[in-house]
Amino acid sequence: YLTWLNNFFHGEFGLSYTTGKSVGTLLGERIFNTFNLSLFTALLMYSIAIPMGMYAGRYNGSKFDKFVNFYNFFFLAIPSFVLYLFMIALFGFGLGWFPTSGSVDVNLDPGTFVYYIDKLKHLILPGICLALLSTVSTVQYLRNEVIDAKQSDYVKTARAKGVPVNKVYSGHIFRNSILPIAAFFGFSITGLFSGGIFVETIFGYPGMGQLFYQSILDRDYSVVTTLMLFSGFLTLLGSMLSDIIMAIVDPRIKLD
Repeated sequence: YLTWLNNFFHGEFGLSYTTGKSVGTLLGERIFNTFNLSLFTALLMYSIAIPMGMYAGRYNGSKFDKFVNFYNFFFLAIPSFVLYLFMIALFGFGLGWFPTSGSVDVNLDPGTFVYYIDKLKHLILPGICLALLSTVSTVQYLRNEVIDAKQSDYVKTARAKGVPVNKVYSGHIFRNSILPIAAFFGFSITGLFSGGIFVETIFGYPGMGQLFYQSILDRDYSVVTTLMLFSGFLTLLGSMLSDIIMAIVDPRIKLD
């Protein structure tokens, strides 16, 4: 094991038992697909979650707030694989809007404009599914923080000084309410990047999550061990990113 660990830190991950390829080669074939999916999902997730959480917290008790509560309960309760299969059946096979498997059409020439557009089309459906499930905690945290912040003394002081309502929310409430979200931002990004096993497997998307699942089925221990260690490294990286982001967002925190 120590020999393997030493080789790992020198970039030698061993050979796959099932394919005979270098584990590094297998990761290289998949890592950019997972990176693209993670980046698209993260952008979509925060584009949905932050406006929803802010608006629901600002107008708590309204019809929109009730819709947001229903949205959270629904996507928290639904099993992920049920949502994935439903979306494939509806938008893939039923309406035919999006591809149902793969990351790009194999008949297209790499590097062309049509090639990249097709890669984006393959990202949309799994990215939407993953983003919808990932928004729940962010929306709920932000909504609750905004509701609590509205009753804070600094908000009452700002309102008493005649600061416009929109500026109070954008400059005071939002900055303080985003702190819990920022604390988990690094973990969210690296968690997505480590590969969504269910979404990649069900959508047939050739990323690291699908590779991990297939390696477990094939008992390809060299690949499984490398992916586990890589996932642990990403967790440490996520912790560091969260600390850095918190120091940027909250000036009270200083990095040594």
